[in-house]
Amino acid sequence: MTAFELYIKRRAKGFDRYLAGFFTNGENSDMQRYLYAPLQRFSDNAGKRHRPLICLLACEAVGGDPELARPSAAAIEHFHTAALVHDDIEDSSLTRRDQPCMHIAEGLGIAINAGDLALSLVTGTVLKDAGLDDRTKLRVLQELVDMTARTIEGQALDIGWARDDRFDLTVDDYLVMANHKTAFYSGAIPLAVGAIVGGGTDEQVELLRSFGMAAGLAFQIQDDVLNLVGTKESTKKDFRSDLTEGKRTLVAIHALAHSPRRERLLEILSAHTTDAAALEEAVSIMREAGSIDYARSYAEQLILDAKSRLAEGLPKSGARDLLLSMADFFVERSS
Repeated sequence: MTAFELYIKRRAKGFDRYLAGFFTNGENSDMQRYLYAPLQRFSDNAGKRHRPLICLLACEAVGGDPELARPSAAAIEHFHTAALVHDDIEDSSLTRRDQPCMHIAEGLGIAINAGDLALSLVTGTVLKDAGLDDRTKLRVLQELVDMTARTIEGQALDIGWARDDRFDLTVDDYLVMANHKTAFYSGAIPLAVGAIVGGGTDEQVELLRSFGMAAGLAFQIQDDVLNLVGTKESTKKDFRSDLTEGKRTLVAIHALAHSPRRERLLEILSAHTTDAAALEEAVSIMREAGSIDYARSYAEQLILDAKSRLAEGLPKSGARDLLLSMADFFVERSS
């Protein structure tokens, strides 16, 4: 287990308790029943909390007090919650981390409304933060607005390509989509915001942003790979769902460009099948084309380059070392 994993395990539950305080509003019990409680249940199943926790680390890495970054970190996690609720609807997904998606458990209308509330908490949490001066609030809010727009742009590509049955895509097309859909809000903005709140220099903010972009992209590529061949994922209901949904992943795009069995792979990806044998055949085609190894190597090189720049650009500290460990975790994790 990496140092970063240990850090996440130690800090995640405490941050969960902090987040829970945002879901207890409402003037009557039905607001709680139909809005705040479903949103809290979904948030409680939202994963490892790496986004807010790396925001705190970035704040500390530039010499700031990480406690000052907690509201801004929570705002980023609220966005993550909203993005997942809406993404599940847009993808017609059934489960999220072994639990029914909110639109399945609560109905489409409640899910859309709850996702909208989570989006309102993104800006509201920063505006109500008594620990930040107005200038810093505006800088943080600008980052969050940009993060939201970039993520929506990436989602538009992902949805549009699927709607129009587009497979005429290049690796560069994928990188634009993945950077926008994932890397900004999973890496770049949490780190940049943390550095801003911590009083970092402009150079430190941009260094951490660049590091976060590389780490966030590597995180997405590893997600793509794990959905196909991850040992822990193989026991989950959504294992190989990327194939069923015809996702335009780096692995799929590389294989379509390099496999002699391109037409068969395209047939499987276009069929939206859940047949285990067909999905295994698709993975075999990708493996034979060297596409899984290609994706893994691409992610690993991203991390090596990013770690080198961060180690040179930030003074040595426990927080910096944990961020370097985070980068390793993003490409070495098995779930």
